Amino acid sequence: MSELTGNRIRTTAGKLGLPHLAETVNEFTRRADEAKMGYLDFLDLVLSEELVRDDRRLRQGLRLSRLPHHKMLDEYDFSFQPDLDPRKVKDLAMLSFVEAKANAALLGPPGVGKTHIAVALAVAACRAGYSVYFTSLDDMVRNLKAAEAASRLANKLGTYLRPSVLVVDEVGYEIFERGEANLVFQVISKRYEKGSIILTSNKTFSEWGQVFGDEVLATAILDRLLHHCDVISINGPSYRLKNRLKAIERDTDVA
Repeated sequence: MSELTGNRIRTTAGKLGLPHLAETVNEFTRRADEAKMGYLDFLDLVLSEELVRDDRRLRQGLRLSRLPHHKMLDEYDFSFQPDLDPRKVKDLAMLSFVEAKANAALLGPPGVGKTHIAVALAVAACRAGYSVYFTSLDDMVRNLKAAEAASRLANKLGTYLRPSVLVVDEVGYEIFERGEANLVFQVISKRYEKGSIILTSNKTFSEWGQVFGDEVLATAILDRLLHHCDVISINGPSYRLKNRLKAIERDTDVA
């Protein structure tokens, strides 16, 4: 293989998102020459190696993401939430908002599947090669406070700033003091137009002033968060309550 051809293959492989091929094309051709491979065998070798690398990268990405589970969108029962348009959620799963470094917000009462959808979007992003990190808002604030007390805030902020996609779960379950809310503001403002956030909340945005203990600070957070943001509201019944009621009914029937 000529140097010109090798350079062209490496360039094309990079554009196709096949970095491993771009790095090892010479090794592949050497192995093919030694084994006297035909064209189809060589193609099979290259694609198989890329598949193995991609699977390894996905497993590593999911491990580092700290997602609580790896549920997919096809496991979500849209029929139980008739007011939720599946097309809006499936459009988000195409990840154009991640590519644009925009955000997605899932709002609704407890139990309607907000976290399920958020995780499914995060898994899709991880599969597409984006780095992902999952945290509840309470855990994030607690970790940032501890880092600030230990004079390591800048270092800890990196945990929430580095990933391409930050999933912030359960906004609204805890009430924060102004100093804690300021830590949230730092994360949101530093990620603004630099990385995507997927968040879930059981509160409407008009209630965030109560959550963060300061209307002005809450407005500043929302200003940056919602500037480029897809918002999906889920106002149907609770999955968990449905399953609990079925269990009670079964126990009653047995009794």
